[in-house]
This record gives sequence, structure tokens and C-alpha cells, in this order.
Amino acid sequence: MRLSTRNQLTGTVAEVNIGTVMATVKVRLEPGGQIVTASITKEATEELGLAEGAAVTVLVKSTEVMLGVE
Repeated sequence: MRLSTRNQLTGTVAEVNIGTVMATVKVRLEPGGQIVTASITKEATEELGLAEGAAVTVLVKSTEVMLGVE
């Protein structure tokens, strides 16, 4: 599948927490090991078969990018 999304990060599912309607999926990015958390529907989580250890691609499409410093 070809996508127009330019921000594509590869990683491995580190944790899946399924609620009644929504789920949070934590992905450990490669390289570096940073964690990105996605909030998706429970249905999407089940349809994609997401489970700890699964290889995934994180697609980021946003109208805003924010930075913070201390």
C-alpha cells in the first residue's frame, strides 16, 4: 500500500490496553526505543490483531506540531 503520509515510523507494539470503546497502543520506535502512544477504537485494535510484539508502522498526520523546553 502506498500512502501520502510522510511521517512513518517503524516499531514494535509494547503494550495494548483495551477499554470498552477505545484502546491505547504503546509502540516502541526503532531505533532509539522512544515510546509513542496511539488512541484508537477497540474495534480497530481487534481488526488489526494488535498484540505485544507485533511489528507496526506509526503514521503521523497532524495540523499542529508543538515543542516544549524547560
